Amino acid sequence: MTSDANSDLKSADIGLIQQILPHRYPFLLVDKVLDINGFQSARGIKNVTMNEPHFQGHFPGAPIMPGVTIIEAMAQTSGVMLGVGMDLIGTDMLIYFMNIDKCKFRRKVVPGDVLEMHVETLRGKPGGKIFKFSGRATVEGELAAEAEFTAMIDRDGKDG
Repeated sequence: MTSDANSDLKSADIGLIQQILPHRYPFLLVDKVLDINGFQSARGIKNVTMNEPHFQGHFPGAPIMPGVTIIEAMAQTSGVMLGVGMDLIGTDMLIYFMNIDKCKFRRKVVPGDVLEMHVETLRGKPGGKIFKFSGRATVEGELAAEAEFTAMIDRDGKDG
């Protein structure tokens, strides 16, 4: 984890992400998380590559990143943000979707794109279990998808 000398913003590389999230290839959908502002906001990065397994069938000859994986990438970015912001690194934390609202897809995401997930906590507090987030996914500044989603945090990996 790094911290900028001029601010309290933190970042997470892939090693730290794997200490926070239980996801692994092929379902780990965030490569790094930047601009982590406590558990309030963060920006995730996903380098979209042709060798990802969903492109074999979605769609042959015209590969498009499935919308559900874009939403999942936003959720994983939120999970990393909570893990760093609430000092849950190296724990058995799991986060479960509870609800997805206001979900809209605006543009295709294709191999070669760099997907940026901008997430913000709308509701939730340290020590709490339920959090609501707002997420926006962009490619080169253009909106690709947006959603609000609610999740439950399970700090010991046993509540599910």
